[in-house]
Amino acid sequence: MTDQPDTVPPIEVRMAEIVFPNHTNHMGTLFGGQALAWMDKAAFLAAARYSRRTVVTARSDQVDFKLPIRIGQMVETIGRIVEVGRSSMKVQVELIAEDLHNGERKLCTRGHFVMIALDDEGHPTAVPALPEAAPDA
Repeated sequence: MTDQPDTVPPIEVRMAEIVFPNHTNHMGTLFGGQALAWMDKAAFLAAARYSRRTVVTARSDQVDFKLPIRIGQMVETIGRIVEVGRSSMKVQVELIAEDLHNGERKLCTRGHFVMIALDDEGHPTAVPALPEAAPDA
């Protein structure tokens, strides 16, 4: 495998989990804290993968819990870099619940996390600019 320094850094990460009873509240739906933990993990992975740096969470912005996620559903967590500053990366994270029996998928939760890239001494460090979208043909 060759080193390709001119390649575009990946801007997205996807994770899958299954909702077990220990992830839920007394109503059989996913705890909000568990949802936030999965979302923060996806934001971390997306930012670390994009920047190839150690990253930390600086902020979570407006997490909207639109629909409940139930025991037995698969949850796909999608983290996508949507904005880049000098050392910061804004990551949009979505939780999509899927019924494994019928394949029905629903967007249940969406939020944004700001992650900061750190150098070897733990100070904020520059990250690559976000590639511009290709113009419509």
